[in-house]
Amino acid sequence: MSSGTDTLNSPPAGAAPPRRRGALGNLFAQTGSTIRTLTRDPSSAAGLAILAVFVLVAVLAPWIAPYGPFEVAYLADQQVARLSPPTQANWFGTTNQGMDVFSQMVWGTRVILLAGFLSAVGSVIIGTLIGLFSGYFGGRVDEVLMRITDVAFGIPFLPFAMVVISIARPSLSLMVVLIIFFLWRTTARVIRSQVLSLKTRPFVWAARAAGASDLKILFKHIAPNALPLSFLYMAIGVQSAVMLEAALSFLGFGDPQLQSWGTMLNAAFQAGAIRSAWWWVLPPGLGLSFFVMGIFMITRAYEEILNPRLRSV
Repeated sequence: MSSGTDTLNSPPAGAAPPRRRGALGNLFAQTGSTIRTLTRDPSSAAGLAILAVFVLVAVLAPWIAPYGPFEVAYLADQQVARLSPPTQANWFGTTNQGMDVFSQMVWGTRVILLAGFLSAVGSVIIGTLIGLFSGYFGGRVDEVLMRITDVAFGIPFLPFAMVVISIARPSLSLMVVLIIFFLWRTTARVIRSQVLSLKTRPFVWAARAAGASDLKILFKHIAPNALPLSFLYMAIGVQSAVMLEAALSFLGFGDPQLQSWGTMLNAAFQAGAIRSAWWWVLPPGLGLSFFVMGIFMITRAYEEILNPRLRSV
């Protein structure tokens, strides 16, 4: 005879058994829950709204920008509109070559988002994998991977990137690769520390006792518990990558075939218009500030989700 507890827990007759979620299903469920939590926080909701505006501008750039990224604007008398202050025809004014600043800002949003998100995703994938293998296997694997990480930490980004770009042809893809090479290091260290703690938990012992392989334990049981930290550092990596791309472009090492906000600031500096043509300098500067501020609001709230003790600080 079955007990009352078994009767209560058993599914009704004819009902389908509950479907078990796979690792991917759990990941999507966790991501959805995190997004819902972030939208309920006023600070992160504002950050998400700022990020959504930039994404929308980047997607709709061909319909929003009245000119191309390198297209010259003309006055009514067919003269080039050089260093024209903001007008009804050119909302953010024009550059010394007659290019519309508003259009450059809109097209530059695409470059910023591409550089930021591609660099962040690439660095988090590499850093997470290195941290997982280093923390779980330990021994020589950990020693080799962490010494490689130490060497990477010892390489200064800007001098190294300027030398590489000077030798090779400047391009956005090369810049993304260089930023990934710079950003993965911190993620690897943090994930390794998390794995060192996770691999001593009882659920890992149980999986090992059940005969699960090391790779199955690593990617099915440990990795899902380390992914929230990976997502946090991916968000932090977006703002770091955007600032690094802007720094390289401002120093003159950006892709000459693309118009980014750093390239706009470099052109204004080269033309000696940093102080005189405020309408040329202010939009990209404010754009970078608002973008980084929006990402910071999201990461701050997400950090409080991972560590509730920060809410009382």
